[in-house]
Amino acid sequence: MGAGHDHGASSLGERHRGRLWIALILTTGFMLVEVAGGWYANSLALFSDAGHMATDALGIAMALAAIIAVRRAGARPRQTFGLYRLEVLAALANTVLLFGVAIWVLVESISRFDEPPEVKSTPMLIIAVIGLLTNVVSLMILRSGAKESLNVRGAYFEVLGDMLGSLAVIVAAILIATTGWWYADPILATAVGLFILPRAARLGRDALRILLQSAPAGIDIPDVDATLREIPGVVDVHDLHIWTLTSGMDVVSAHLSIDSDGRLASVLTDARTKLHDQYGIDHATLQVEPTAANTCHTPSW
Repeated sequence: MGAGHDHGASSLGERHRGRLWIALILTTGFMLVEVAGGWYANSLALFSDAGHMATDALGIAMALAAIIAVRRAGARPRQTFGLYRLEVLAALANTVLLFGVAIWVLVESISRFDEPPEVKSTPMLIIAVIGLLTNVVSLMILRSGAKESLNVRGAYFEVLGDMLGSLAVIVAAILIATTGWWYADPILATAVGLFILPRAARLGRDALRILLQSAPAGIDIPDVDATLREIPGVVDVHDLHIWTLTSGMDVVSAHLSIDSDGRLASVLTDARTKLHDQYGIDHATLQVEPTAANTCHTPSW
């Protein structure tokens, strides 16, 4: 006997599509400004921040593409879970892009330490201030969605990195303008590159956890097992699996052995309620069978 339960498995990313579009337009527009400014001012710090913003724009675009694909796909005969994992794949691709940009910035920065070129500090400062304001607006747009969606969270962290990158460029521009210390440009570019790396690693780790179907970080499997065993009528819990389908959507499946057929409805209700109230899991597939039936067979894998 089995039962599936779902309170509406709609992608959380869909709710934040409008915010992502605004962030994409802001990020892409200012990235082009930084590229032009970096070329005019001969500033590696501006180029590095523009490269970071380019990966932000690509990451946000991939997140939007994944959300749109999920919305249009619907239920397909051979894709019974839909296309929710596209969101996670987009986040993983974004991780690769972030690592690539960070490594390029670090290599280019090191090459400039031997003989740092002259940098035009005034346009560098003006562009960095505009970039800072743009990033603040984007952060405000993405902040609420970052708590629910992996891709929105990735975009949020990247914009946060951009904001700190803009601050770094401002500091470098002021140092160059007041002291003529050209080393400020490659040093601050290096700092931006080093800031990108751990955030890229964290985003990639979260995406891999989902793709490997690891249990959600905030859920203790033995505790879930004990909770289900405490339900009146349950005598055994086995084949318990908990994983994340996409950001904000945890899924559980389990076999529950009960002492009599008469408790089937109450056990299902209690199990669903506890999974929702204590662990925030709304999609549960529970196979319930009387102990006497002995119909459950443990798979060899």
